[in-house]
Amino acid sequence: MRASLVFALPLSLLASSGCGSAPQRQTPGPDPELLAALSALSPDTLPAPPADSSNQYADDPRAAALGQKLFFDPLFSGRLLDGDNDGSPQALGKQGETGRVACAGCHIPASGFVDSRSLGQQISLAAGWGLRKAPSLLDVGQDKLLTWDGRRDTLYNQVFGPIESPVEMNSSRLFVASELARRHRPEYEAVFGKMPAFDDAAAFPQLTAAESGCRPKYGSPQPTCDGTARGVPGDGADFDGLSADNQDAVTRAVVNLGKAVGAYERLLTCGPSRFDDWMHGQEDALSESEQRGAYLFVGKAKCVSCHSGPFLSDQKFHNVGLGPKPVGVVFADLGDKGAFTAVAAAQQDPLNVNGQFSDGNDGRLDIPVTPALQAAFKTPMLRCVGERPSFMHTAQIRTLAQVVEFFDRGGDGKGIYGVNELSPLGLTADERADLVAFLQTLTGPGPDAALLTAP
Repeated sequence: MRASLVFALPLSLLASSGCGSAPQRQTPGPDPELLAALSALSPDTLPAPPADSSNQYADDPRAAALGQKLFFDPLFSGRLLDGDNDGSPQALGKQGETGRVACAGCHIPASGFVDSRSLGQQISLAAGWGLRKAPSLLDVGQDKLLTWDGRRDTLYNQVFGPIESPVEMNSSRLFVASELARRHRPEYEAVFGKMPAFDDAAAFPQLTAAESGCRPKYGSPQPTCDGTARGVPGDGADFDGLSADNQDAVTRAVVNLGKAVGAYERLLTCGPSRFDDWMHGQEDALSESEQRGAYLFVGKAKCVSCHSGPFLSDQKFHNVGLGPKPVGVVFADLGDKGAFTAVAAAQQDPLNVNGQFSDGNDGRLDIPVTPALQAAFKTPMLRCVGERPSFMHTAQIRTLAQVVEFFDRGGDGKGIYGVNELSPLGLTADERADLVAFLQTLTGPGPDAALLTAP
C-alpha cells in the first residue's frame, strides 16, 4: 500500500491560527481523483525504455559501449566557424580549429546532459551558435519523435543533424564514415559486421576534417561558410560523385554509428526521486509546500494535461504562445513554425523509420500535419527538471519560477503562428511557489557514474 495516499494532516495545519493572525495554509486531503492522477506519475518502478523497432542493436551492450565512446569523441567534427570560438571556457576551441565538437560538448554529462558551458547557458556555441536549446538526454529512450519539433524520429538518424549542421559539428557523413573506419573499425565490426574500405581513394574521396562540412569562402582568411558542403548529399561532387552502392555504404556506416550512440543514450536516466519516495509511502519525503505543489500540478494548475505519465510528458506537440525574444548573444526566435514543418520533413526523410536503414516501423510517424502543429513544440519530460539552467525550446526563460509565471498568465498571447492553447490559471503567489517547490522534488540520482565519462 502507498502509505502517503492516506497520510494524516499534521495538527499544526489543521488548527486555527491565533486571534488576529492569518490562517495557516493547509495541504489538501487525499482527494481520490487527485491521488489517482498522482499515482499515474509514479508507478512502483519507472519503466525501462520501450523496445525500439527501428534499431535491432538498441539494447546490445556492445553497441552501447561503442556508442559511449563515440558520444565523447570530438574528432569527427570540422572547423569551428564563429568568431566567438575564442578558446575561452565558454567555447570548445578557437575559430578554424577542427576536431573540437563531440556530442558531450553540448550535452554535458555532469549537468544532466544539457549545455551548462556556452555563454548564458541558453543556446549552444559549437562550430557556430544554434537557435534552440540543446535538450536534456535523460530518459531520451522514452521518446518516439526527437528534438523540440519532431524533425527526427529515431535516435540513429538524429546524429545526422549535428554531423551535417554548420553550427554544430560542421562535418559530413563521408568524413565521419572514413574516421569511423580509421579509428573504430574493430569495435564497429564486432557489432555491425565488415566495414567497407573507406580508405580506398579510388572509391571514396579522402576528406580532411578541414575539408568536411562547409567550404570556406574563396580567398577568405577566415573559415566562414559559403553555403556549400562536402561529403553530403547534394554537394555535386564528393558524395554525389560516389556510385549508388557507395553512397548507401557511407550512409549505412553513419546510421550504424547512430544506432550505437542510441544504444548508449537509452541507458541515460534521471531515476526515481523524492516525489516517488513520497508516493510510495515515505510521508516525510516532501515538505508541506512540496505536497501542496504536487496536488496543484494535477489539479488547479492543470500541468498534468500535458505533463502526464511516469516521465511527465504526453510526447505531443503544443503551441503555448511563446513570443520571440532575444536569446543568448544576439538571437531571437523568429519564423520558427515548429512541428508543422518539422514533422512533414521527417515524414519525407529517407533516413526515417519507414526507410531502408530502419530495422522496423512502429507507426511513430503516422501523425497528421495540420494547422494545430503551427509553432507547436514537444512537451519536455520533467524528471530532473530542477537541474536545468534554462527552459523552453529557445531557452529564453531562466528559472522554474519564471516558467510557472509564464504558464499562469497563459503565455505571451497569440504568438507569431498558430493558436496559443493556454489560458490563465489564476494561481496565487503562494501557489506558484508551491509548484516550483514540487518541480524541484523530481530530481533523481541520474545515470550510473560509469556512463558519464569517455570509456
